[in-house]
Amino acid sequence: MLTSTFSHAPGIGAGTEQKLWSEGILTWDDALAHGELPLSPARRESLLPVIEASWDALEREDWLWFAQNLPSREHWRCVPNLMERVGFLDIETDGGWSPGSVTVIGLYDGFESEIFVKGQNLDDFPAAAQKKDLLVTFFGTGFDLPFLRRRFPELALDQIHVDLCPALRRLGYTGGLKKIERVLGIQRDDEIENMSGMDAVYLWQAWRRNKSEEALERLIAYNKADIENLALLLAFAYPRLKTLSGFPG
Repeated sequence: MLTSTFSHAPGIGAGTEQKLWSEGILTWDDALAHGELPLSPARRESLLPVIEASWDALEREDWLWFAQNLPSREHWRCVPNLMERVGFLDIETDGGWSPGSVTVIGLYDGFESEIFVKGQNLDDFPAAAQKKDLLVTFFGTGFDLPFLRRRFPELALDQIHVDLCPALRRLGYTGGLKKIERVLGIQRDDEIENMSGMDAVYLWQAWRRNKSEEALERLIAYNKADIENLALLLAFAYPRLKTLSGFPG
């Protein structure tokens, strides 16, 4: 899907992109080889250099270029290229808003989960995050990433980012993560099935005050379910976003 994307060129919106596709111009190579693109001269002149720059960035695996040049709502188009470098991300907090409020960070690569806990290994998170070229969150734009940037000011977190909250809203699925999971039939273990973010705060308090290993284990299990279920939601959302885009392939 990435090499079929034209909407990151100046003046090329969704309608123009769909027009190109309808004319059989389905890839960057098609556009470069086409003698007469169905565009105005100004749009044609702006499109072709962007395509050449896109190919150059793709060949160099310069994902920062795409993060900076693709509209953020279209970052999902990079997903197939980056599944070997993905980090499904979710944080828990103590209920506050300070940089020190982050208590647990989960990072899942599709196979294994890494859990970073305040007072134990939280400071190992930046090194792990910098190995990821694609971050997937649920409402991470408004919550997780701002918290993490305050907690780790040296960490840019400027990767390709798919925020599944607005992405799923585009598909007609509204509400919080747990609600959408239930609608789609995604189940959690009984011990965490009905937990909320506030329960995560209470579990952290139980761990910090009473050193309750049971509370910490349940908190970690809750966070792991969050990040691992993001992978299921992305697998659900991606083909539907592709269809919604109007791409004929």
